[in-house]
Amino acid sequence: MDEKVLRRLVIKPFAINRVNFGKRFAIKGNVLEIVQEKIDELKEADDLISDIKLEIISPGDYDRKINTIMDIIPISTKVLGTIGEGITHTLSGVCVMLTGVDEDGRQMHEFGSSEGVLSEQMIFGRRGTPDVNDYIIHMDVTIKGGLPFDRHLPNACFKACDKFIQEIRNTLKKVDGREASGSYEYLDKVPAGNKKKVVLVKQVAGQGAMYDNLLFPDEPSGFEGGTSIIDMCNMPMILSPNEYRDGILRALV
Repeated sequence: MDEKVLRRLVIKPFAINRVNFGKRFAIKGNVLEIVQEKIDELKEADDLISDIKLEIISPGDYDRKINTIMDIIPISTKVLGTIGEGITHTLSGVCVMLTGVDEDGRQMHEFGSSEGVLSEQMIFGRRGTPDVNDYIIHMDVTIKGGLPFDRHLPNACFKACDKFIQEIRNTLKKVDGREASGSYEYLDKVPAGNKKKVVLVKQVAGQGAMYDNLLFPDEPSGFEGGTSIIDMCNMPMILSPNEYRDGILRALV
C-alpha cells in the first residue's frame, strides 16, 4: 500500500544581494527596492504610534544602537494556495528587524530587553537570526507615552511592520517562479499499513504583551489575520508539518 499524500508545498527562494530605497516597492533581479515614505502612511494609520524610523543595515554594519529587538521576520508570501500547501515565494539574503520603545523610554518587551549595540545583542547565523551576509530592513517604532503596558502597544508595532512587509510580499507574488534560485517540494503524507504515526508536541507561550504567539495568519510568518494563542485560551492546536514549515505559527517574542 502506497503512502497517501495529503498536501504538497513548494517553496521557491529568490536571492537578494542588495537593498535600496526607491520610488516604489520592486524586485529587480537580485535587488530589492523599498519605499521610505511608506512609514508616513503607517504612522497616520494608528493613533498609538508617534514615530517610525526605517533604515537599511548592510552586512557587517552592526556598530549601532538599537531599541529592544521585538522580532526578526522573514519575507515570504503565498502565490498559490493557503499556508501549508501550494506555492510560497520567499526572499533570501534579507530579513526585517522590528524594534520598539515608547516615548517614556520603556522598551517593548516583557521578559528581558535587548536594547544596546546591535553587534552585542544579536548572535548572527543562528536559526531565526540574520546571516552575516544578509541585509536587514530595520523598522523602529515609537509608541505614545503614558499608556498602560498591555498587548495593544506591541501589537501596534507588529501591525505596522506587517503592513510594510505586505508591500514587499505583493511585489514578490508577481515575480516569475522560473527566476527562483531553487525549488523545494515538501509532502505531508499518511504512512501506509501499520507504520507508526508520529506526533511532535511544541509548547508555546501565551501570557500576554510580548509573550504571545499567533496562529493562522493570512501570510507566512505574518500578523494580519492571525489569532493570538491567548484568545484561543491556550488550547492545543493540531498543525500539519507543512503548515508549520510554511509559517503558520508566529512567535511574538
